[in-house]
Amino acid sequence: MGAATMASNLFTHTRMLAPPTNSCATCSNRTPASFSLRANLLSPFVGGSVASDFSGQKIRPSSLSSASFPGSHAKRTGVTMVIPFTRGSALDQPPPDLPSYLFKNRIVYLGMSLVPSVTELILAEFLYLQYDDDQKPIYLYINSTGTTKGGEKLGYETEAFAVYDVMGVTRYVKPPIFTLCVGNAWGEAALLLAAGAKGNRSALPSSTIMIKQPIARFQGQATDIDLARKEVNNVKIELVNLYAKHMGKTPEQIEADIRRPKYFSPSEAVEYGIIDKVLYNERSSEDRGVVADLKKAQLI
Repeated sequence: MGAATMASNLFTHTRMLAPPTNSCATCSNRTPASFSLRANLLSPFVGGSVASDFSGQKIRPSSLSSASFPGSHAKRTGVTMVIPFTRGSALDQPPPDLPSYLFKNRIVYLGMSLVPSVTELILAEFLYLQYDDDQKPIYLYINSTGTTKGGEKLGYETEAFAVYDVMGVTRYVKPPIFTLCVGNAWGEAALLLAAGAKGNRSALPSSTIMIKQPIARFQGQATDIDLARKEVNNVKIELVNLYAKHMGKTPEQIEADIRRPKYFSPSEAVEYGIIDKVLYNERSSEDRGVVADLKKAQLI
């Protein structure tokens, strides 16, 4: 029984490998391209044709080589299998998970207001990157309105203090943290921007930076409101002291400046001590942000 099965499989395999016969007159008139698989076949891994260069290992079984088909004049009659692997440039690979790709390059992106879920994620990323390598710097990109947005209170200032205590002077995480403002850094987000490693606090030319005092709204009985008012005042004192420490100003000057929200263009933020430099491209060397344009037009 087993011998009969083996013989049957061998006979089937032999028929598959048998050269094609010219049983019709029209077969001899076919062009080699009709037998080729290299025309306009797209590879899902590289976005190009099978014939083009791609990142992967080519495997061609000997049974699929062109020598097995002596009656065919095609240059390539076999099927090339692609085993993808991560190597080479981004063009040689499938599109990655972009947040994970940034995280792999030690980039932490703060792109929302500071609420508990955002704080939890940032702290977890800081701690993981420290355990991964405690010598390489961490890059914190900031595009946040702090704990408020449009005048609405979204989070507590303690969310910013939690991130600050991990990355600031206390250096709970060992790697230096380079900060970059890529849109706006308002309120408590400006504190995180200023708390970066000295010499590596920067902003892009069109960004806007603003410092202000805490915002709070109370309701309840008189005693509760009085207690909340005292707590907000303590938060304000702490915020002023931290601003003064990282911006090289006195607490009295900071307190006077934040009586109303104070906006800065990137170059003004350098002069004030919030950041150390503005990152320009090769084609421009001046601020192009909203604040800079309004001041050039003498509107503010």
